[in-house]
Amino acid sequence: MPRKMFVIFGASNILWMVFTVSQAFKIETFPENKIVAQIGDVVSLTCRTTGCELPSFSWRTHLDSPLNGQVRNEGSNSTLTMDPVGFRNEYSYLCTAICGSEKREKGIQVEIYSFPKDPEIHLSGPLEVGKPVTVTCLVPDVYPFDRLEMNLLKGNHLLQNKDFVEPMERKSLETKSLEVTFTPTNEDIGKALVCQAKLHIDEIDFKPKERETTKKLQVYISPKNTVISVNPSTRLQEGGSVTMTCSSEGLPAPQIFWSKKLDNGNLQLLSGNSTLTLIAMRTEDSGIYVCEGVNQVGKNGKEVELIVQVAPRDTTILVSPSSILEEGSSVNMTCSSNGLPAPKILWSRQLNNGHLQPLSENSTLTLTSTKMEDSGVYVCEGINQAGIDRKEVELIIQVAPKDIQLTAFPSESVKEGDTVIISCTCGNVPKTWIILKKKAETGDTVLQSRDGAYTIHKVQLEDAGVYECESKNEVGLQLRSLTLDVKGRGNYQDYFSPELLVLYCSSSLIIPAIGMIIYFARRANMKGSYSLVEAQKSKV
Repeated sequence: MPRKMFVIFGASNILWMVFTVSQAFKIETFPENKIVAQIGDVVSLTCRTTGCELPSFSWRTHLDSPLNGQVRNEGSNSTLTMDPVGFRNEYSYLCTAICGSEKREKGIQVEIYSFPKDPEIHLSGPLEVGKPVTVTCLVPDVYPFDRLEMNLLKGNHLLQNKDFVEPMERKSLETKSLEVTFTPTNEDIGKALVCQAKLHIDEIDFKPKERETTKKLQVYISPKNTVISVNPSTRLQEGGSVTMTCSSEGLPAPQIFWSKKLDNGNLQLLSGNSTLTLIAMRTEDSGIYVCEGVNQVGKNGKEVELIVQVAPRDTTILVSPSSILEEGSSVNMTCSSNGLPAPKILWSRQLNNGHLQPLSENSTLTLTSTKMEDSGVYVCEGINQAGIDRKEVELIIQVAPKDIQLTAFPSESVKEGDTVIISCTCGNVPKTWIILKKKAETGDTVLQSRDGAYTIHKVQLEDAGVYECESKNEVGLQLRSLTLDVKGRGNYQDYFSPELLVLYCSSSLIIPAIGMIIYFARRANMKGSYSLVEAQKSKV
C-alpha cells in the first residue's frame, strides 16, 4: 500500500473514531425541561450522561445567581437538591457535563407556587336570628395571589365573589380574605356556608387548582318570654312552703337557672331545674328570686319577690372603732334588726335604776368627744307590730395616765447610810399600773415597789443614779425620772469645808499674836512703860 494511501486511511480512521465518540457522549435531565414545585417542598434536579466513563459536572442559573441548593455527583449522575424550595429557586438551571474535550449542557426551568391549604371560614360571633354577623373566608399562604379567585356562598346563593388582580410588588406568601355581613333568619337554619378558592395558572400543571370548605350553619334564637308562676303566694308565713315554676323560649331550648339576689346585688345560684320549692321558710328566705333562661347566645331573666312575715329578730350592734375608747374620741354604734315589716330602731341608755333613757330613733347612734361619764350600757331595740327584739353593748371610756409625780424623801441628795423613799403618784385615773425602775447602761432594774413607793434603808453609793416611774393603762403611758445623789461619809467637802479651813488658818495666826501681846505687856508693867521701838532695839 502506498505511503500516501496509508496516511489517508489512518487519518480517516481517526476522524471516524472522533465522530463516533462525539455521537456517543450525551446528556439528559430529570425532569426533562420544567418542574412545578410548591413552596416548602423538596425538589431534586438530576443531570445524567451517557458515553463517558468519568464526566465532570457543574450547575448554574441563567442569571448566575446562587444555586441555593446542594449538589451531589455520583459517576455519570449529578443531582441538585433544594430543601425546601422557595422564591430564591425560581430560575432556569443549566447543567454542564464535560468529558475530555467535549462539553454538553441542558437546562431545567423551576417554577413555584403556593396553594397549600383549604380555605378557612370564621364567624364574628354565633349566628343569632335577627342579629348581623360577619363571615370571613381566608386562603392562607397563596402565591401568586394575582391569579386567585374566591367565592362565598350560602346554600346555593352566591354572597360574594372576588378576584385579586392587584399587581404583586414583590414575591411573597399572602393570606387573602373575603368578608360578607348578613343577618340570619329562620330560613337559614340547616343551610351551609361554602368558601371556594381557585388558583388560575393554566400554563402550570399542578393539583389541586381549586379548594373548598363547607361550614354548616348553626342558627340560634336568644331566650325570650321568660315566665314565672308562684304557688300558693308571694306573701308567706314563717314555716310555710312555696313552689315556683319558670319557662323560657329560645333555640336551642334554654336551660333554666334559679338564683337569689343578695344584698350586694350578686346572684346566689340555687337550682338548675325549672321548678324551685322552698319549705319551712324563715325570715332570711325573704327576698328577690331570679329565673334565667340561658343558651349559647344569650339569656333572659324574670324576678319575683317573696315576703316572709315575722317579728323582729337577729338584732345586731356594730361599734366603730371599738367599745373601749379613750376619753375625747368619738364612736358610732349601728344597730340592725330583721323582721317584716322592717323593724323600727330605738336607742336607749340603761340607768343605774334599770330604767331606759331614750336617745335616738336612728339606726346609728354617734357620741363625739366622749367623757368618762359616758361609760355604761346602751340598748338597741328592733320594734314592729309583731314584737320587740333587743341587743345591748357596754361602752367603756378610758383616760390615759396624767399628773404623774416622782419624788425622793427626804431629798434627792442624801448621805451614805441614810434612809430614802422614792415615791410615784398618778392622778385619779382608774386601772393605772405604776412601775418603778432604776436605769443603768447594762439594763434597767424593776424595783419591788408598794403602792408606787420604794424604800432604801442605809443607802449606799451604788444606789445613786437615775430612777424612772412609768404609769400606764390601755390608753397610754407617762414617764417621770429623777437623779439620786449619794455622798460618802469620808467626803472632804462634807466635813472639812473651805470655810472651816479659813477659820482654822486664821486661828493659827491669832494665837501667836495674842501671846506676843501678853509678853510685851508684862514687860511694860515691869518697867513702867512700853515702847515698840525700844523693844525692837533690844533685839538688835
